[in-house]
Amino acid sequence: MIDEALGGQRIAVTGATGFLGTAVVERLLRTVPGCEVVILVRPGRRASAADRARREIVRNDAFSRLRDEWGAAAFEDEIARRLHVVAADVAVDGLGLDDEGRAQLGGCDTVIHSAASVSFDSPLDTAVEVNLLGPTRMAAALQELGSSAHLVAISTAYVAGARRGRAPEAPLSETPFSTDVSWRAEVEAARRARADFDAESRRPAHLARFSRAARHELGAAGTPLLATKAERRREQWVVDRMVEAGRARASALGWPDAYAYTKSLGERALLESRGDVPVTIVRPSIIESALAEPYPGWIRGFRMAEPVIISYARGLLREFPGLPEGIVDVIPVDYVVAAVIAVAAAGPSPEGPTVFQAATGNRNPLRYRRLVDLVHDYFTEHPLYDNDGQPIVVRKWTFPGRGRVQGQLQRSLRALNTAERVLTSLPVRGKRADLSAQLEERKGQAERALGYVELYGAYAETEAVFDDTRLQALWSTLDPADRATFPFDTSAIDWTHYVTDIHLPSVVHHARVRTTGVAREGLSRHERGRRAVLSPDRHMAAFDLENTLIASNVVESYAWLATRHLPDDERARFTARMLREAPSLLKLDRRDRGDFLRHFYRRYDGAPAARLEHDAWELFSDLLLMKSFPAGIRRVREHRRLGHRTVLITGALDFVVAPLRPLFDDVVCASLGRHNGRLTGELETAPPTGEARALVMAEYADAEGLSLVESVAYADSASDLPMLEAVGHPVAVNPETKLAAIARKRGWHVEHWAKAPGARRAPLPIGPRA
Repeated sequence: MIDEALGGQRIAVTGATGFLGTAVVERLLRTVPGCEVVILVRPGRRASAADRARREIVRNDAFSRLRDEWGAAAFEDEIARRLHVVAADVAVDGLGLDDEGRAQLGGCDTVIHSAASVSFDSPLDTAVEVNLLGPTRMAAALQELGSSAHLVAISTAYVAGARRGRAPEAPLSETPFSTDVSWRAEVEAARRARADFDAESRRPAHLARFSRAARHELGAAGTPLLATKAERRREQWVVDRMVEAGRARASALGWPDAYAYTKSLGERALLESRGDVPVTIVRPSIIESALAEPYPGWIRGFRMAEPVIISYARGLLREFPGLPEGIVDVIPVDYVVAAVIAVAAAGPSPEGPTVFQAATGNRNPLRYRRLVDLVHDYFTEHPLYDNDGQPIVVRKWTFPGRGRVQGQLQRSLRALNTAERVLTSLPVRGKRADLSAQLEERKGQAERALGYVELYGAYAETEAVFDDTRLQALWSTLDPADRATFPFDTSAIDWTHYVTDIHLPSVVHHARVRTTGVAREGLSRHERGRRAVLSPDRHMAAFDLENTLIASNVVESYAWLATRHLPDDERARFTARMLREAPSLLKLDRRDRGDFLRHFYRRYDGAPAARLEHDAWELFSDLLLMKSFPAGIRRVREHRRLGHRTVLITGALDFVVAPLRPLFDDVVCASLGRHNGRLTGELETAPPTGEARALVMAEYADAEGLSLVESVAYADSASDLPMLEAVGHPVAVNPETKLAAIARKRGWHVEHWAKAPGARRAPLPIGPRA
C-alpha cells in the first residue's frame, strides 16, 4: 500500500509554489496521513519563505477540498503539525540552506525535486542555473548531509528533443541519437554569455539608443524617470539576448527550446554527479488541468495550451501550425501526481537510476486534429463575446506550417509598428489618442500570437511517441485500493469528456473572459474608477492645469498678454514670428518641459508687472475661462466638498493663475523676479515639472499629514508621469497618445472632458485691443 510505504516518512518537496509541486503537497497531506512534508521555498524580495508558503501554497484553491473535509480549525492544526517550511534556493550552490534547513533536509526519507524554470523562453543562464544545475545541487546537498534519501527528480518527456518515433524510458546516454555535449561546458558558456551581453549593453551606442527609446516612450517625463526607463530597457535587452541565445543553442542541439535543452542536460549532470544518492527520474509530458483531483479542472496559472486556446476563442489567433495527425501529448496533473507518489513509494531500483515517463501518446493518443475539432466545436457552441456583446465566431484551422504563420504575423507587426510611429508623432489627445492605446493593444496581441507560434509550434508538430512501459508495469503491481486513490492509467482517459467538459470550462473560468452577451451587472469600469477617485477616503487631489483643466498653454497666455497693447501692424509681425518659432518651441517642450519654460519666460523681461497683473484677469475671462473644461472645474469643487485638499500644480506664472486661486486650497506655480516694477524674465520660483511635481506632492502631503496612496492626481501628458505615479489613484485627463497608451496598459482611470459648448474659438490667441 502506498500510504503504508510513505506513512511515517518525512518527504521534502521543491517547487511547491508551482503547478505540479502544489498538487503533490496537497495529495500527500490528504492521502498519506502518516507523512510529514518539508517544502523548500525560495524567499521573496519582501516575503519570507513561510509567508510565501502560506500565501501561494496553503491558500491556493487546491486545498479547498482539505479544508472542507477536515474543517477550518483542524486544517490549520494539521498544516502546522505536518507541513514544514525551509528557506532554500535551488539556483545557488548549497541551496542557500541555513543550519536548521540542513537539519530538516537531512531528516527526510524522500525528496521530490520538481523546482524548475518552466517558461519555454527563459533566459539561457536562468534555465541553466535552475533546470540544469538544480537537481545536481540537491544531490550534492544530500551527499554532504550523509543522507540516503530517495531523490525523485521531475524532468520532462521532451528531453527526447526533435526525435521521431519511440522515445524510450531510459537515461539519455543509453538512447540512440542522443546529443552528447558537456554539461559543464554549457554552464560555463551560459554564464559567460550573460557577462558578455551585459558588457555589450553598456557600450555608448547602446546606452544612447536606450535613452532615445525611453524618451520616445515617455516624452519629457523628467531625468530620473527617463534614466530608470533607459536602465530597464538595457536590462531587458540583456534578457532578450539571453533568451535568443537559449533558443539558438537548443535548436542547434536538436531541442525545441531552452526548457527541454536544460532539462536534458540536468538529467545528465545528475546521473554523473549523484554519488551514492539513489535517484529516480520521472518525465511527464505536457501537464494540464486535473481530471478529478483535488477537483475537476483545477489548474494553477496558464500552462502551454491555455493562452493559445483563449487567443483562438477571442479571434486573436486565426491560424496555428501543427500536424493534423500528430500527437498532442497532454496529461492531467492529478495523473502525474499519482505517478510521482507511486514511484516515491516504490523506492529506488536496486539496479540503479531508472526513468519513468508519464505520458498519454503511447497508449491513448490525442491527435492534433481531434483536439482542434473539439476546441472549435466547444467555442462554436459556447462562444466568447466581444466588448459590444456580440459572439465571437471562431474559424477552422487549416494546419499551415510554422513558417507561413510566422510570416503572416511578422508582416502584421511591421504594419502595426509603422502605424504606431505615425500616430504617436501626431498632436492628438483625448478620445482620438485612444486610437494609439488600441493600436498598442493590437500590437501586443500580435506579438503574443507570434510568441505562441515560436514557443509552442514545435510541440504541435512533434512526432515522438513517449514509451511508458515501465510506468504501466508499476501500475500493474498496485492493489485495487491504491489504483482507486492514485489513478495514473492513461488508457482510461476519455478525451472528449476531459477536453469538453473539464479542461475548456476551466480555462474559460480562469481566463475571466466574457461568456455572455448580456450587459454585465453593476458599475462599469469607468464608473468604478470615478467612484474610487471621489471616495471620502481620499486625502488630496492634485491637478495639472494646461490641457487638464483648460485647453490652453503658456504660449497662448503670453501671446494674449503681449498683443494686448500692440497696434495692428505689430500684432501681425508678432503673430508671424510666433508661427515661425512654433516648431522649435514644440521640439524644446517635448525634450524638457523645464528648459522650455525657462527659455520661454525670458520673453517677459522688462514687462510692466502691475499692468500684467491687471490684464491677467481679462485673460482669464476672455481666454482661459472660455477654454476651460467645465467638468474639470466641477471635479475640483467635488473634491473640496468631500473634504479633500485640492492643489493646483502648474508651470504657469503666478499672475496668470491668480484668478484660479479661490478654487484651490493651495497653488504651486512659477514666478518671475521683479525690479523697479518690471519683470526680469528670470525665475524666482522654478516651475514644478517632471519629478519636481512628485517631490512637491510628497513634501506637501508630509507637511499636511496626508497619504499619497490615498490621493488623486489629474494630468494629461506623459511628462506628468512622476506626478501620476506618486499617488494611489492617477487619472489621465484628455491624454495625449503616449499617456493614453500607458494609462490603458496600467489600468488607470481616464476622463474625457470637453470645453463648454458655444465657447468662442479664436483662430489665434491675440488679446483684444486695450
